[in-house]
Amino acid sequence: MEDVRAILQVTMRRFGMLNKNCCSVGDHDISQVQSHILYELARAEGPSMQQVAETIGMDITTFSRQIQTLVKLELVEKRQSAEDKRVYHLYLTENGIKVEREINQQMLHYLTNVFTHLSEKESEKVVESLKVLNAAMSKSNMCCKPLY
Repeated sequence: MEDVRAILQVTMRRFGMLNKNCCSVGDHDISQVQSHILYELARAEGPSMQQVAETIGMDITTFSRQIQTLVKLELVEKRQSAEDKRVYHLYLTENGIKVEREINQQMLHYLTNVFTHLSEKESEKVVESLKVLNAAMSKSNMCCKPLY
C-alpha cells in the first residue's frame, strides 16, 4: 500500500492548508478556520455556536475567539437566543455573505482548473474516492480528535 499519509500531506499543502491565510477577499485576509466557519454559516440559518464548533471539530473556546474576530471584521453577527440566554446563534452579515461567495468562487475556479487535468472518468473516480474516504472517516472514533 502506498504511503497514504505522504499523499495526504502533499494534498493538504497543495490546497494551501499550511498557509496562514487561505484567501484574500477585498481587504480581508481569511484564515482556513475562518473560511470553514463562513462556509458552514452560509449553509445553515442561524446555527448555534456549539453546533458550528462541533461541525468543524473545534473546541468552543478556540471557536469563540474565531467568532470574535469575524464579528470585529463585520462578517458575522452573533445573536443571543430568545429561548435560552446561554445560547448564541450565528449569522453572516451582508458583507460576510459577499466574502463567503467570493471564497466559494475562488475555490470553484481552483478546483475547475485542477480537474481540467483529469479525464471525466478520473474526475468521477476522485470524487467517488473522496466520498468513500469521508464516509470512513465519519465512522472512525478517532476522527477530528488528537492522537494523544
